[in-house]
Amino acid sequence: MGLFLGLDSSTQSLSAILIDTATGQVVADRSLVFGHTLPAYGSPNGFLPNDDPAIKHSDPLMWVEALDRLLGELRQDGVDLGAVKGISGAGQQHGSVYLRQKLGKLGGWSSDTPLVDQVRPLLSRKTAPIWMDASTSRQCAEIAEVLGGDAEVVSITGSRAIERFTGPQIRKFFQQESAAWAETQEIHLVSSFMASLLIGGGAGIDLGDGAGMNLLSLADADWSPRMLDATAPGLRERLPEVVASRRQVGEIARYFVEKYGFSAGTPVIAFTGDNPSSLVGMGATRPGVAVVSLGTSDTVFAAMAAPRTDPRGCGHVFGNPAGGFMSLICFANGSLARERIATESGLDWDQFSAAILERTRPGNAKNLMLPYFVPEMTPKVIEPQPRRFGSPEFVSGKDSAAAARAVVEAQALSMRLHSDWIGEVPDTILVTGGASRNRGVLQVLADVFQAELRPLQVKNSSALGGALRAAQAVEGSDWAELSGHFCAPDADLVATPAPGTRAVYDALGGEFERRLGELLAAHR
Repeated sequence: MGLFLGLDSSTQSLSAILIDTATGQVVADRSLVFGHTLPAYGSPNGFLPNDDPAIKHSDPLMWVEALDRLLGELRQDGVDLGAVKGISGAGQQHGSVYLRQKLGKLGGWSSDTPLVDQVRPLLSRKTAPIWMDASTSRQCAEIAEVLGGDAEVVSITGSRAIERFTGPQIRKFFQQESAAWAETQEIHLVSSFMASLLIGGGAGIDLGDGAGMNLLSLADADWSPRMLDATAPGLRERLPEVVASRRQVGEIARYFVEKYGFSAGTPVIAFTGDNPSSLVGMGATRPGVAVVSLGTSDTVFAAMAAPRTDPRGCGHVFGNPAGGFMSLICFANGSLARERIATESGLDWDQFSAAILERTRPGNAKNLMLPYFVPEMTPKVIEPQPRRFGSPEFVSGKDSAAAARAVVEAQALSMRLHSDWIGEVPDTILVTGGASRNRGVLQVLADVFQAELRPLQVKNSSALGGALRAAQAVEGSDWAELSGHFCAPDADLVATPAPGTRAVYDALGGEFERRLGELLAAHR
């Protein structure tokens, strides 16, 4: 038994959780918010501003510097990093980092020089496209055409060619920046990049995160030659190997031993995507329980006994780090949409919750919103176009309470509508992410899904998933035992459906689907 460290490099922050498997306790839980701690990178929300709303990139050096900062803060807090027996973690899915040298040929980092200064000259591309980027529609169409259509892409990779997925992003880079492409020797996901930093070498890409690239064959658990050929020439030699999620990819680099006191030889287990890691961190590694993650993007996901695909082409199938597969549906208009409405309505987070619980009723007096402030992936809305339907006060933006409920009801109804293909109606939903502490948001989700909502006691489920995966890989611990110790719900925040709400939301759900259909038809 020992201490295990989990890290999560998400859109807006880097988080760390340290667990003690001997006591079943969380020893440390700390996050570093990029916009607050590293303002020099000009990314208040974790990504760089751009005149084109479809383009969303981040500076990968921000993630590098954040890793140094966060480990330093843990040590300053008195955490004995030398007692850590294993490390794993996660990164925001689909983001890609481009290097002019293979990290496996580095020979490690020097502890005499800040890590960020050692990584800077290795970048062949100064910015990293992230999951919010929606600028590759042409590349998606080209890839699908080569393969013979969306259905064939789905049959190979578990998803149709998606704008934010790494393959189309790589194709765009190859087409538009040929000189930089020629200099690129290795391409990493955010997850494998962070793991590579820790070992001072090249880490492989795990099956969970690799499945979110439109490059991996789910059947073969390896890169698909057909997908690679349809994406860019010479791509295979630029990609790390595909590895099992429980694979040790290396040992902690001497840099971190000398600088932060880690023990030499500490194993680093393959990092995965933030959503697969949250599946583990929520204790939902087996089929039958749904998970809703309320973050920068909102996601609905669940373990699957066997892969099935979404006939609408919005949902995805990824590898489950605990074995098998998982379904996932991602919604771009998550926390930023809720925050946008709160700001426009002059409500702080507590007032936002009170507006839902105390000033409005389920169904919102038929006031309805289509809350698309940024390009949406589920369903595909390329041109952001928030719309309101209902009373004159609501439509004109003068009813702040109705606006607060409307954005959450619309998000919940969209989640319910677009997750029906999974084929199981959950009676329990585990919920994580920043908004999982908001009672108003939880109650709406419980009423719409007619299910019990159970938030975790630990908020950073993706980082927790990393720590649990490290423990399982190093100690061979049982998943159920680990979940029982570390994935308990917060009893004070459990929400159950209010009586009579099923009929209310069945009716409002029908109206939401009708209004959404009109919006999508107008853009065809």
